Amino acid sequence: MREVAFIKQNKEKWLEFEQAIFGKSKKNPDELASLYIHLMNDLSYAQTYYPKSKTVVYLNYLASQIYQKIYKNKREETNRLVYFFKTEVPLLVYEYRRYLLYAFILFFMSVGIGVLSAQNDATFVRLILSDGYVNQTLENIKDGNPVAIYKSGSNWSTFIGITINNLMVGMRCYIYGIFAGIGTFFVLIQNAIMLGSFQYFFYQEKVFWESVRGIWIHGAMEIFGIVIESAAGFILGASILFPKTFSRLNSFKTGFKNSLKIFLSTIPFTIAAGFLEGFITRYSIDMPRALNVLIIVGTLALISYYYLIYPFILHKKHHRKHVPTF
Repeated sequence: MREVAFIKQNKEKWLEFEQAIFGKSKKNPDELASLYIHLMNDLSYAQTYYPKSKTVVYLNYLASQIYQKIYKNKREETNRLVYFFKTEVPLLVYEYRRYLLYAFILFFMSVGIGVLSAQNDATFVRLILSDGYVNQTLENIKDGNPVAIYKSGSNWSTFIGITINNLMVGMRCYIYGIFAGIGTFFVLIQNAIMLGSFQYFFYQEKVFWESVRGIWIHGAMEIFGIVIESAAGFILGASILFPKTFSRLNSFKTGFKNSLKIFLSTIPFTIAAGFLEGFITRYSIDMPRALNVLIIVGTLALISYYYLIYPFILHKKHHRKHVPTF
């Protein structure tokens, strides 16, 4: 069958799918499941006979949206919050996984720029971090505790202040994506360059590992969270720039809804990072080295598993359950 005939034959059915996705017609979970099976049949056919066609892109997008709607409306789901973190967000992360890849690539490139800039320009670190911060840190290094700056203030005031600041940084990473992703781009590279120059500063002063023992107790989740929040910002920007077969407004609505969910999922990690910075990091120099390593590796493993591994496991599990065999 020619592609034109295939589209003409199924156009009305696909419009019905769109109505169900965007809430213009109400479907119960069983009806949605039936639509999903029909759509997967069409997608399989299109992938076989028109593999490079825009029809495949369109049907794949519809399938992913109905897939999410099915799980959102599952009757057996009783705890909305559990479902949000356990199922909804990981499936969205899998769907938008390429934006996470873009964010990580940009992040590591910018960290490298920060390192090279600090290495080749003696004034760069002071420009980025301020003279006051650098001078205070140099005094702390002389006193034998490179990360003593984290001891300033009480536990609770540090926790609350740092958490609010980190939430604001994350919000900027995300919400600036509305400017076609350009705002997110600049916020991410700014923070990544600062991180690269910051860590090189400690390396230059020959206290790199001492700094790692302290900074990355909270930094593993804090920095990782910024990258995820930036990915959410890129998703938001892409929904405006690349509407695909949908109207720009509908594309933006879907992109905003999905990216906001990914952004919101980072908030518990940001709060946890603030807690670690307020209550644990200040004691890093006095801890057994094994405990430092355990906290850093543990927090990094937790957030990495949730955003980089679990989405693939969950997608594979659900895909097997719902894709019909032929």
